[in-house]
Amino acid sequence: MSQPQAVLGALPEWNLADLYASTEAPELARDLARCLNDARAFEASYKGKLLALAEAGGLAQAVIDYEAIDDLTGRVASYAGLVYSEDTSDPKRSKFYGDMQEKLTDVWSHLLFFNLELNRLDDATLDRALEDERLARYRPFLDDVRKERPHQLEDRVEQLFHEKAQTGASAWRRLFDETVSAMRFEIGDDTLTLEPALNRLQDPDGAVREQAAHALAKTFSANTRTFGLITNVLAKDKEISDRWRSFADVADARHLSNRVEREVVDALVESVRASYPRLSHRYYRLKAKWFGMEKLNYWDRNAPLPTAPSRTIPWEEAKDTVLSAYGGFAPKMADIARRFFDERWIDAPARPGKAPGAFAHPTTPSAHPYVLLNYLGRPRDVMTLAHELGHGVHQVLAGVQGPLMAPTPLTLAETASVFGEMLTFRAMLARTTDAAQRKAMLAQKVEDMLNTVVRQIAFYSFERKVHLERRIGELPAERIGELWMEVQAESLGPAIALTEGYETYWTYISHFTHSPFYVYAYAFGDCLVNSLYAVYENASEGFAERYFALLSAGGTKHHSELLKPFGLDAADPAFWRSGLGLIERMIGELEALEG
Repeated sequence: MSQPQAVLGALPEWNLADLYASTEAPELARDLARCLNDARAFEASYKGKLLALAEAGGLAQAVIDYEAIDDLTGRVASYAGLVYSEDTSDPKRSKFYGDMQEKLTDVWSHLLFFNLELNRLDDATLDRALEDERLARYRPFLDDVRKERPHQLEDRVEQLFHEKAQTGASAWRRLFDETVSAMRFEIGDDTLTLEPALNRLQDPDGAVREQAAHALAKTFSANTRTFGLITNVLAKDKEISDRWRSFADVADARHLSNRVEREVVDALVESVRASYPRLSHRYYRLKAKWFGMEKLNYWDRNAPLPTAPSRTIPWEEAKDTVLSAYGGFAPKMADIARRFFDERWIDAPARPGKAPGAFAHPTTPSAHPYVLLNYLGRPRDVMTLAHELGHGVHQVLAGVQGPLMAPTPLTLAETASVFGEMLTFRAMLARTTDAAQRKAMLAQKVEDMLNTVVRQIAFYSFERKVHLERRIGELPAERIGELWMEVQAESLGPAIALTEGYETYWTYISHFTHSPFYVYAYAFGDCLVNSLYAVYENASEGFAERYFALLSAGGTKHHSELLKPFGLDAADPAFWRSGLGLIERMIGELEALEG
């Protein structure tokens, strides 16, 4: 065992057998065949008949049957995606993932009519049908379907969009994943994959950070033509879809799927951009002073403080830290999170070919979520564990809503994850007495919040620039790099030196490829949790019950309805000012330590 591995201890690998025993499992083949048979039977039973069923009181059974197929396809799709994420460089896994996607696309081609036909029912007919108690349970699902109505196309066009996705957008996203997975970075005597290479940017040694930054830029630069092509194709693909579906703005489709008004997102973005001088510019100026520099090099942005104690955190300590913090809030929260450890729902080791970063995959309510990490023992990795377990707890609680209504809009999907991080941070800070360590922890938390709020809104601004300019014509990779540097300079401020090489760092960020305009959800969630946490600190009595009710609602309620019991309103500019004000106060605390 290598020294770093010995320090980390045994890292858990997930057990996907709760879904299927292997890619060759007969149960998988059986369920895949059942998906197709049930979808064909569903189409034969219901296509062209929903109006009659609605008038005769039989629509509820159609929705129930649809949900059952959704659950089964979700199980197959989740398994395929999780197997692929274990090693995206493995040709066998890539083939398996691609084959499963194609087969499930065929399945869903038989179900595509359902939402389209539901939206041809007039409101009066649907309202009468909803008098049936069995159907009334699904009102949130039906309301969401109706919201898509203005952007719905003729059935055969929808069918074409659906079937061509596998050779269109999905194929380009797969190319992105496999390109990222295959990249190698020569740092000193080491040849690293992306995640360990990025980790070197947080090394205590400035020379190591600089070496890593140049190695990252070198490999990114060698692949910019590929990433530029992927970006251009996907942006054009989205523009075509948006134009056909009559979305006015490049991000309107995302806002619709998030069930959030454009005006609310615009208010968030403008509030954050206006706060750049008070937040990121101010903090990085302070950090440059700590490093004895007029300007920080871009590779020093997330560096540990010069006086910060440095150590690798073993896995068991990380586990105990997070579970203790969760339990301090509510035993129920810790009990749910503990299942992820006890029942092997977590895959933690960083392996060659493994999907970078971290995620919590909800799979489907009839199963359970899984968490993927690349755990390297950094303090930030403990926060990532707390973050992803927050998602996992949320997904478990929302599962009671069933496959159609458990998924949470992205604007609220980050609530439990960021709240879990805050609980963990506060618990760790409370038991830390060493002044240098407290300063380091506070600085790291500020940096994490800046990465979550300022950086993600800068990402959103970058995406807007790319997609808007792509409407005029194709963007050379160099031009994409220029747009990247513009938003980075604006958001990070004059205390960060954005020198040669940094213009390539847009290439590896998967959200741009997989989930256009997803990124503002992080800022939304962080500001929301900052305001939510203030409510908890000021009036904790009964807070946990209201909090669990919010998480258990899944996708059944609008954010305004869910935040109302806490006295919060995202449409009020004061809501965003409150969330940003917490970050500002923490920077003030750090400045006071200098005095």
